[in-house]
Amino acid sequence: MVMPSVDIFQSALRKAKRVLPTKGIANVAKRERNRGAKQLDALMKELAVPLRGYIENFPKRIYLHPYERSLIELTFGAGNYEEVLKKVDALRKKVVSVGKEHASLCAKSLSKKEAEERLTEGLEKLQEIFKCEGQAIDDLLYIAKTLRAMPVVDLEMPTLCLVGAPNVGKSSLVRLLSTGKPEVCNYPFTTRGILMGHITLDYQHFQVTDTPGLLKRCDEDRNNLEKLTLAVLSHLPTAILYVHDLSGQCGMSPSDQFMIYKEISERFGNHLWLDVISKCDLLKESPVVFITEDREVDHLELANYRKIGPEGALRVSVKNEDGIDKLKKKVHELLMSQMERIKSKRIQDNIEVLR
Repeated sequence: MVMPSVDIFQSALRKAKRVLPTKGIANVAKRERNRGAKQLDALMKELAVPLRGYIENFPKRIYLHPYERSLIELTFGAGNYEEVLKKVDALRKKVVSVGKEHASLCAKSLSKKEAEERLTEGLEKLQEIFKCEGQAIDDLLYIAKTLRAMPVVDLEMPTLCLVGAPNVGKSSLVRLLSTGKPEVCNYPFTTRGILMGHITLDYQHFQVTDTPGLLKRCDEDRNNLEKLTLAVLSHLPTAILYVHDLSGQCGMSPSDQFMIYKEISERFGNHLWLDVISKCDLLKESPVVFITEDREVDHLELANYRKIGPEGALRVSVKNEDGIDKLKKKVHELLMSQMERIKSKRIQDNIEVLR
């Protein structure tokens, strides 16, 4: 929990002002400078201790799971998370330095009046520092609230990841495949909720997730939603269910879908994979060709893709429930294979550790 910077200072100031001088000091000047030095030292510690706690307890980025690192970068921007923590630490060091300096000056006062003045100066200086640089704490408070609101994803659980262009029917299939009602996962960098469901097979639990649709463009031009999809595929133990829509209803031409599909299959071809053609109830005998597409294309694989999709793809319709039973059977086989793959990798990793 991170407190607002104003609350931290006010709480610290109240506690510091309750500090009394050491008992038994008869000399008024000595008693006053003792009180001033102790109060400044107490204020310095009351301010520095929570800041040190924040720095120590917030996870270092290098120790996070790669998927979590991706989420932090997508949410706060590259390097901003670490930059805020550095500013908080710099504020802590400054508070300690200034607090010690003014406490020492107060302890060296020659009169009661001088001690009171030094105490006032020290309090004002620490307040000024917190007022000018306390924004770093409020930025950290925002980070803490945002991270707490992040969807909880099991980083080790086998996951079925539905991938494809926007509006191809991924969300409908997540609802259909999930054992229970899927949750809507809201990420801070988008207003679009991502569906996360679960599948239970032979007392084993699996995650099944929708992912934001991919567009035909290079990684540098992708938005945060698309980058989230790539992060899921790159860093979670996923099997891929790639969804194609050849009906023309999703708004993206089959040719563009084919180009995205080829890119993703080349990048993540080491994943277990299942191709599905959705909305098969809307398919016509002749392939759909957008006005932007070349009807006389010479690319044989693309021509076949327009007609029947990828080789071996399942055809399904959520509306008519065509092919759904076969899809569920294939998904179950895929997830059990993914579980065996994960177990095998863990065994290999343990063997490497023992060596």
